[in-house]
Amino acid sequence: MLPELKIAQLRYFLLVAELKSFHAAARRAFRTQPAISLAVRELEQKLGQALVEKGGGRFELTPFGEHCLPLFRGLIEHHDRIVREATLLARHEIGQVSIATVPSVASRMLPGPLARFVAEHPNVQVSIQDGTAERVQQLLAQGQVDFGISSLWQEDDQLDFSPIVNDQVGVVCRADHPLAQAGGALHWSQLQGVPMVRNGTSQLLAGTDAECLLGHSRLFVSNMISLIAMLEEGVGISTLPYLAFPLENEKLAFVPLIEPKVERHIGMLTRKGRSLSPAAGALMAFLQVQLAAQDQRA
Repeated sequence: MLPELKIAQLRYFLLVAELKSFHAAARRAFRTQPAISLAVRELEQKLGQALVEKGGGRFELTPFGEHCLPLFRGLIEHHDRIVREATLLARHEIGQVSIATVPSVASRMLPGPLARFVAEHPNVQVSIQDGTAERVQQLLAQGQVDFGISSLWQEDDQLDFSPIVNDQVGVVCRADHPLAQAGGALHWSQLQGVPMVRNGTSQLLAGTDAECLLGHSRLFVSNMISLIAMLEEGVGISTLPYLAFPLENEKLAFVPLIEPKVERHIGMLTRKGRSLSPAAGALMAFLQVQLAAQDQRA
């Protein structure tokens, strides 16, 4: 069975070897000379060989001590490197974080807060994957990301969801469409008979008075770029959460749907029973505060 070497004893031996004196080593370590001598003697006993020559009136390492000196030095350097890295990780000063989010959050809400977090934590690497709410939930469940920022695609007893932002659903159509020209908010009955293009977020209408509109839709487009192109062309209208609406697009208009009032709840998704790394925990807590503040300002 291999002996267990104490780090303190190795440090004292290295100090004695460097200064070539037990007395000088004791002064440097703020310990008594007998304490340093005892530590080295116990180390020798564990190893079964002398490290320092006995007697002779001058300090000298034994051949075994000379051989062990670089080994012990390397062990201490490795130990200190690990302790230093572990401490930085615990303080979330270094680390890697992977998150998944829906594109609307990635483009509309994350840039500012992420820029501030990265500036405050320059040694933390953050990677972002964006996709549908279903994809975000899949990535998290598979352990491919630390946490997600999304609406809850479907109930999952393996995941925790903490809502932060309420995102109202509205009608998106061409700016010159009669629904946009009418002004104000819309009642679902005003959409009857109007060609509708469904998308991944259209399921939010399920279970509401407006659900019947989905049954009359003959076109489904999952890709947001393609959906916007279809709407610009006047193929039909669609419904989208406000955050998913491209504000810079002058060809389209967003008109709130107030009857029924439908909201997408965006929040943090985490795996139940799994702790986050210090860096991931720090980023998630930071984003929770920042996103909630953005919602209040809105």
